[in-house]
Amino acid sequence: MVADRHSSDALAAEADVAVTTLFSHFASKEALVFEQDQGFEQGLVRAVADRTPDEPLIPALRREIHALVRHCGAPGAAPVRSMIESSPSLREYEESMRLRHAESLAAAIAADLGVPETSTACRTIARFAIDAYTLAREAPDPQAAVDEIFRMIEAAWGASRLV
Repeated sequence: MVADRHSSDALAAEADVAVTTLFSHFASKEALVFEQDQGFEQGLVRAVADRTPDEPLIPALRREIHALVRHCGAPGAAPVRSMIESSPSLREYEESMRLRHAESLAAAIAADLGVPETSTACRTIARFAIDAYTLAREAPDPQAAVDEIFRMIEAAWGASRLV
């Protein structure tokens, strides 16, 4: 792990626990900061797999990305976002997490459609959806940005041969 200003000692002190206690629950500082990683990934997969048979794919993904943007844009999330932005190791972990989420989402889309997991269209739409979260988070009006981005995603999905 790259050392930076947010050391394990500082995180443990902030939580008012010993470093050993902290890491008995979390494998790394990154895992602590991104503790909801698996829940977010599962939410994306469920948005595809658990939608009703008559619900189109793209609106289901839009709804999940809106929920992520709302959650991560909540007033209490700003200090965590600032910590991530100031830490090279946390930014690197977040990037690898986004790529993993995109691969899981692509696999769910492919399974839903009965096409190979390597489908370029499924992988592309998954990456677009994950990137929509990142781009919207940086926009002045994140919710409007999600809608704008998903209009483009819907057009791209409509142009694919899978629809």
